[in-house]
Amino acid sequence: MKKAILGRKVGMTQIFDETGKVIPVTVIEAGPCTVAQVKTVETDGYNAIQLGFVDVKESKLTKPEAGHFAKAKLSPKKHLREFRLTDASYNVGDEIKADVFAAGEMVDIQGKTKGKGFQGVIKRHGQHRGPMGHGSMYHRRPGSMGPTSTPGRVFKGKNLPGHMGCQTVTIQNLEVVRVDLDKNVILVKGSVPGAKGAILKIKDAVKSVK
Repeated sequence: MKKAILGRKVGMTQIFDETGKVIPVTVIEAGPCTVAQVKTVETDGYNAIQLGFVDVKESKLTKPEAGHFAKAKLSPKKHLREFRLTDASYNVGDEIKADVFAAGEMVDIQGKTKGKGFQGVIKRHGQHRGPMGHGSMYHRRPGSMGPTSTPGRVFKGKNLPGHMGCQTVTIQNLEVVRVDLDKNVILVKGSVPGAKGAILKIKDAVKSVK
């Protein structure tokens, strides 16, 4: 990974290309991000940079967080994320903006999916319901739990009701359609994880198909 940035999901819309074809895009407010820390092989055992995004009052931070920014002589930031880079050619205080990426590039975007709460197996795992006729008495339940004698237990990994969503997911190989530096906005083809306002990690694709 050579470049990365933090962003906030604004929402989805559509644009038209030169031929009039509709392209569904996600609008991402990308940066500006400030380099809060630079890690190297000599000092930390690996190369990485820590990016801060969105200004915040110092009173909103914990003492360790406030001390971290004070040591770097930077204004406090609400979000901190670390990116491992093969070429850490950044210094503390450097600013990274949306133009770090260009139209046509492929990126990987990581975010936290929407939380759905406690859900059954039909919504959570896509299972089929039982017969809806009179007397069935088995409609949306998870199905057989296994033999009662041997092994006499439920196998690990069985699809059951439970908490759904709120998972960190990475979508790979999304195309950057347009970059607006004036508004610090990146338009990415397709959808990305998370609700509106979700914080996203945007980095160059590791398995680029182009």
